[in-house]
Amino acid sequence: MNAKELKIADFTYHLPESKIAQHPLKERDKSKLLIYKNGQITETVFNKLPSLLNENDCLIFNDTKVVHARILFQKESGARIEIMCLEPFNPSDTAICFKQTETCQWAALVGNNKKWKEGLLSKTFEINGEQITLIAERVKQHLDSYLIKFTWNGGYTFADVIYYAGLLPLPPYMDREADEEDENRYQTVYAKFEGSVAAPTAGLHFTQQVFEKLTQKKVKTDFVTLHVGAGTFKPVKAEVMVEHQMHEEHVIIEKTLVQNLFDCIENKNRIIVVGTTSLRTIESLYWFGIKLFHNKSDWQNTNKMEVSQWEPYETEFKPISNAQVLKTVLDWIEFKKVTQIHGTTQIMIAPPYEIKLASAIITNFHQPESTLLLLVSAFIGEDWSDVYYYALNNNFRFLSYGDSSILFR
Repeated sequence: MNAKELKIADFTYHLPESKIAQHPLKERDKSKLLIYKNGQITETVFNKLPSLLNENDCLIFNDTKVVHARILFQKESGARIEIMCLEPFNPSDTAICFKQTETCQWAALVGNNKKWKEGLLSKTFEINGEQITLIAERVKQHLDSYLIKFTWNGGYTFADVIYYAGLLPLPPYMDREADEEDENRYQTVYAKFEGSVAAPTAGLHFTQQVFEKLTQKKVKTDFVTLHVGAGTFKPVKAEVMVEHQMHEEHVIIEKTLVQNLFDCIENKNRIIVVGTTSLRTIESLYWFGIKLFHNKSDWQNTNKMEVSQWEPYETEFKPISNAQVLKTVLDWIEFKKVTQIHGTTQIMIAPPYEIKLASAIITNFHQPESTLLLLVSAFIGEDWSDVYYYALNNNFRFLSYGDSSILFR
């Protein structure tokens, strides 16, 4: 069956509210870990993960950092308006946007929008004892969100402004406000580059102690950066997937990561992705390499990676080896004299998609009728339902603060 013809109703299960973790465990690496391998399901504790891996396996993490994307404003009438920043618009580069010191524009969701009929919103707060005023102007409607122009005083960067003025954006299925505990626990211990409005939650279980065990086991680690958008929680409302539009996310891939992936393939070592965002990133890299291989004459005009939703299903190029794909990307990097690949991806990974680079994925348990559940199904086939019902029947905790799994192809 073509992925476009999939019915989302075929990828569902009953998830009781009692199974949704509302708070993290006291210790990150004490979560349960479900193991799916060779059609068999077993379980252990997450801190035992290194014992399941081989020397020279390569773990790929997403080092994005969650920002305080929820900003609450209160009008003189008392009405509360919430602006949920989704992605920078002007400038569109996340790193540059966070360095702005006077103004920037974001695509954003607006909560209680009907109470904001006209005019500006204003919020006053302090940074290092200095009073700062943040002004929000609704410029225009932008697709299914709004274009918001922010201006502020004090000469501080927008990274400072959003940190002090905003709140951590917990997922909508956590029906509570973020607290002090979340400030630490809704970030991975290796989070580095600000830009996400949701955590790459598969990485929340890793601790420095687990990383030390991985080093002792001689497991390699590397990082990609994919800034997770609110679209990761976007429900699939279409009955058939061809009618669902995937969200676009911004990606940064270092040359060293491409080289490490190439070396893993050449040496027949396993690539194991931590989270769906890491998988989406390296699979997008594969399709970028396919385009580069078949369009070498246009390298001069190719400056960034762009992968659309249905590209993997519509590409009719003759297949080439994974090593050839990655070598082509490395050649393009040398040709362009760059050290990073920047770009965007809308890739939808769903049956009958064939995973190209990863041998296993470490991931939490996802919502019914979600694109993330489609991704899991593409990874392990129809056994996804056995995995999920095992988890439901054996006291696993679900969603962002829930338990983990490692799924081998």
